[in-house]
Amino acid sequence: MDAKINPVSNDLFLITLPPPIPGFDDFIGCWLYIGNISFIIDPGPSVTSKALARALEELKVSRLDYIFLTHIHIDHAGGVGDIAARFPESPIICHKAGIPHLVEPSRLWEGSLKTLGETAKAYGPIKPVSSDRLIRADQFKSDIITSVFTPGHSPHHVSYLTEKYLFAGEAAGVFLPLDSGLEYLRPATPPKFFLEISTDSIDALIEKNPLNICYGHHGIKGNAVEMLNKHRSQLMLWKKIIRKEIQNSNDDFLTSCFNRLLKEDPLLADFSHMSQPVQKREQEFIINSIKGYEGYLKSV
Repeated sequence: MDAKINPVSNDLFLITLPPPIPGFDDFIGCWLYIGNISFIIDPGPSVTSKALARALEELKVSRLDYIFLTHIHIDHAGGVGDIAARFPESPIICHKAGIPHLVEPSRLWEGSLKTLGETAKAYGPIKPVSSDRLIRADQFKSDIITSVFTPGHSPHHVSYLTEKYLFAGEAAGVFLPLDSGLEYLRPATPPKFFLEISTDSIDALIEKNPLNICYGHHGIKGNAVEMLNKHRSQLMLWKKIIRKEIQNSNDDFLTSCFNRLLKEDPLLADFSHMSQPVQKREQEFIINSIKGYEGYLKSV
């Protein structure tokens, strides 16, 4: 399948990548910025690398000044080896903790298989990247784009900020504009999750006063600070609901939490407007995020 190219503005494109998984058609995005410099944020999984390469060719992108990774989960970074080979002069910027796993990705791949199972197999394995291509985000310098360290969704998560755009990866949750015109926002809090680390990261982003927020999954919103505050409040609501369910000692804890969250979180209210394959995907991710909260709440 081909990627979908959505021109957001004269300098920004959202390239939607199509992994061969039911319900994942409009879920994974690679951001392309074309201006004084040109770069992409998160090339996606390896299974969609050819589709991304065709999209870049269609947009007449012959060089990239940078390839940025918000984190090294394989739905965001699995294709970096393929895209790096197509753009051999482009440095790759990521968190320092991710570099060893990109140079020698066997442990990353094994962990992905253990965590994601068949979904990881569908995403495809990650190819190694030469260490001389990789730049630590804390050592990266640019007048146009800066790194903001945002651990939470993963400990090695980095967001990137330009004058107009905040590329937030999953630091601010998952945002989905729906065909109905409605919107949906949910946490991305897999184990091991630590609430205070996530809220500190959101606060760090709010302090930057960004204009537009670009989500890894999946789309762009203006009023970025408002969206960040909404997500911060959402995280606290989930804490309250999931803590109560832990106290209730419900035999079907995960299902009980899931049902309560759908009922009580207004940002999930449009779950029912999604297609059945997308609902299945989202239920799996929500359950995993509940597990992240469960581990956190039982440890504090």
